[in-house]
Amino acid sequence: MESLGDEPWDVVICGTGLQQSLLALALSRSNKRILHVDPNDYYGEHEAAFSLQEADSWAATHAGRSTEEDSSVEKRQPIFKNASVWKHPDAADLGLLSPHAYSLALAPQIIHTRSKILEQLVSSQAYRQVVFLAVGSFFVFDAEATDSSPKLARIPSSREDVFATKAIPVKSKRYLMKFLKFVIDHDSEEQKPVWQGQEQKLLSEFLASEFKLDENLQKYILALTLSLDGLITVADGLATIHRHLTSMGVFGPGFCAVYPKWGGSSEIAQVACRAGAVGGGIYMLDTEANVSNSPDGHEISLELSNGISVRTTKLVTSQQDALPDAQTITRLIAVVNSPLKPLFETVVEGAPTPAVAVVVFPGQITENSPIYAFVHSSETGECLIGQSVIYLTTLACRQSAQRLESALDDLLAAATPEGSPAPVSLYKLQYEQTVSAREPLITTREETRTFAFPSPSLSLTFDDGCLGPVKDAWKLVMGDTALETEYMVFQDREGVGDDDDVYDL
Repeated sequence: MESLGDEPWDVVICGTGLQQSLLALALSRSNKRILHVDPNDYYGEHEAAFSLQEADSWAATHAGRSTEEDSSVEKRQPIFKNASVWKHPDAADLGLLSPHAYSLALAPQIIHTRSKILEQLVSSQAYRQVVFLAVGSFFVFDAEATDSSPKLARIPSSREDVFATKAIPVKSKRYLMKFLKFVIDHDSEEQKPVWQGQEQKLLSEFLASEFKLDENLQKYILALTLSLDGLITVADGLATIHRHLTSMGVFGPGFCAVYPKWGGSSEIAQVACRAGAVGGGIYMLDTEANVSNSPDGHEISLELSNGISVRTTKLVTSQQDALPDAQTITRLIAVVNSPLKPLFETVVEGAPTPAVAVVVFPGQITENSPIYAFVHSSETGECLIGQSVIYLTTLACRQSAQRLESALDDLLAAATPEGSPAPVSLYKLQYEQTVSAREPLITTREETRTFAFPSPSLSLTFDDGCLGPVKDAWKLVMGDTALETEYMVFQDREGVGDDDDVYDL
């Protein structure tokens, strides 16, 4: 262990969040001396996935609103707060068995098939170590549905879907088809005049004025944007829906997005770290690194919690303090004792059985923001067979926790076939999450550089915007030897062949 401090490191990376881990992947063939530490005893940082026992411990750590070193220091607002756990008093009898049989994800983002992260995982060969599962149908919950219409209405995403659905009147189908055809080609010279000049207008208003879509049809379109507040603009809304529609069928029929098995973004982070380790990086979990005084500016000295001192000229970390008054979400994660099979039906011939379904509870623009529920089957590896994990998310407000509980009850009732036993929640983890400053913090002093990644986006879909800072950090570490054509582009390591391909659906 003492030898770690003998020679300076080319870079010390603190934290195994997704961005730091992708940086380790990008540097894995660079022949750089890389030390990667994490004060936590688990991988993933803000995007970690936990067993129930780990979730209990994490919730206890993040139960408070803020921390304060002493009375003279302004309170620091954490990224996560107000965490709590609830367990059914008869959980074991109802099927909540070994705590280690579960993997609850802090970042259950779905990944559209046209996302740049998938391109980078393929070009870097890291995709071989990730199993991707299909995200299936998107549903809208209709609280006013009668006995003759379902409370869960599947959102049509193709011409065939529109004509097949019975939830939309024939005349309305024509208006909806007109809009879907427009979105596919909205950035063409022919279609730009339809929306240019209205970029900052609310998409809901644009849908009504330009395409005669009533409030019911607007719910379907707005649901596809997965906008946290429902107030998405025309420019952002069209781009988001275009991505959704054009992602359909890229990897196979019937789905437009995927989800990494075993814990979402956490699994990608761990795969990236394994690549860093194979490339020669040294990994140390449960190890805190504190910067000590470096008066000459030629090196950064770090004191590790295990008593070792190390040196480097480049330090990469992540921002831990929330931006004041930043957007905040409330999330409820529930393990339920039902497979909720009606949500995971295959609706397109030849499509894989989905492992994730999306249910949207439309909000009232003047009152409440939408609620989104990502329902995961046991195929995700996050719960036992015969159970499901439900991730519910909405913007934080005074009543957001109660709203999520009510939405969970409504979802379980709507997704349970008549005559079947009512599902029961076995375990719940609830918390609030916010964000740090949205730009990396870069400090330059003489020959030293420090780079701090922003905290993860609150987006419900993978945000490709987080990839830019990873590349910037890679350039900082590589310096003059950085060749853009070589970024995240690797050949298979010796001994790896087609039989090792696990890019399955």
